[in-house]
Amino acid sequence: MRRSFLLAAVAASLATSGCVQTRQFADLQFTPPQGDYKLLVLRPDVQVSSVTTGGLPEARADWTEQARANVIAALRAQQADRGGKTLVLERRDSLPGLSAEQVAEMERLNAAVSQSIALHKYSGYTLPTKRRRGLEYTLGQDAIEFGRRTGYDYALFMHAEDSFASGGRVALQVLGIAGCFVGFCAPNIGGAGQFAYASLVDLRTGEVVWFNVLQTGSQIAGIKMGDIRSPDGAAQMVERLLGRMKPGRDVRRAQRARS
Repeated sequence: MRRSFLLAAVAASLATSGCVQTRQFADLQFTPPQGDYKLLVLRPDVQVSSVTTGGLPEARADWTEQARANVIAALRAQQADRGGKTLVLERRDSLPGLSAEQVAEMERLNAAVSQSIALHKYSGYTLPTKRRRGLEYTLGQDAIEFGRRTGYDYALFMHAEDSFASGGRVALQVLGIAGCFVGFCAPNIGGAGQFAYASLVDLRTGEVVWFNVLQTGSQIAGIKMGDIRSPDGAAQMVERLLGRMKPGRDVRRAQRARS
């Protein structure tokens, strides 16, 4: 349900046909973490599916576990070049002093807030009180307490979906294209795609200070726009999503004024 909601929420503004798009929002005063900061990366929420001949995605547990391991490795490598102290969780029960359920509860809270961000920032349903005012979303006191108990300054949440056309799906489109040569073109039945988002929360204030969405897709079955089942594909997705974290609007204006 949550995956379908988020994907539908951004489809209107990030509709793709064989391309890659990202769009990020930040708190007006946001500056990307630098110096001696402590960053906790929660266990990435990953799902990889096979698109059936009929066009329905079917989750593949083996692909998903491989992709999650690749994404975790890519996150560690990517964050190692940024300085600071970073911990990337492989399991929810690996934080001292916090149970797996307490970590899962923070993930669920962030997911609910992320749904609201996706709806009101990416799908055109802008809230009048938040128009042109940065993010202004918060995880509240629960996030502050989470930061106090873990000792981290920031928490990074990541969700990633990838899907690939099955052999039957590819064959069906091949037949549709072949039909064009005899005077009948079947409707474009689509291929597969990749969807991901990342959310950065300041655990000292509870505020969501940065949010980015990545979407890739192809209308031709069998065309891959990155494959997180492979280490290179996972590294590519992580870099696209996190590689260029933009400061907030007011910070960018101040930087331009000084230059």
